[in-house]
Amino acid sequence: MSGADLCLKGGEDVMLRILMLCLLASPAWVFAAEAPAEVDGAMTINVYQARQLHALGAVFIDVRPRREWSWGHVEGAVHMNLAREFIGLSRTEWPRSVPLVVYCDSEVCPASAEAVRLAVEWGYQQVFYFREGYFAWMLADFPQEKDQIDDIATLNAQAH
Repeated sequence: MSGADLCLKGGEDVMLRILMLCLLASPAWVFAAEAPAEVDGAMTINVYQARQLHALGAVFIDVRPRREWSWGHVEGAVHMNLAREFIGLSRTEWPRSVPLVVYCDSEVCPASAEAVRLAVEWGYQQVFYFREGYFAWMLADFPQEKDQIDDIATLNAQAH
């Protein structure tokens, strides 16, 4: 190998190391994980089944971060960040027979699976896991809203 070849090889090693460091340090890389296909005690539904439940008046719960919620969400959905607001559903005054459709953005968002698992654990009887999430809803061109922040009072009104 000539000196120029060694220099080139050394440069490639440095570039590879920098690329690996960038990939490992990227927040998207850390948080991206495929959501499970099913959650015990809940029914996994596709976008068309979700649309049917929407038409029947099921309560849709969006567990994405508030910023993503403001960009767009299922029409009439309630925003409940998994880390903060969702725990409110554990309160005993909420009727456990209300059909809940829980979603995130897509199959690469495990937050909806965790929310569904909690709802089942808290005794909700009709929990639907919309694993495909908002991106599938949006691509199907189903009813959407933007920039409306609902709160737990909306869920209370829909539940009664």
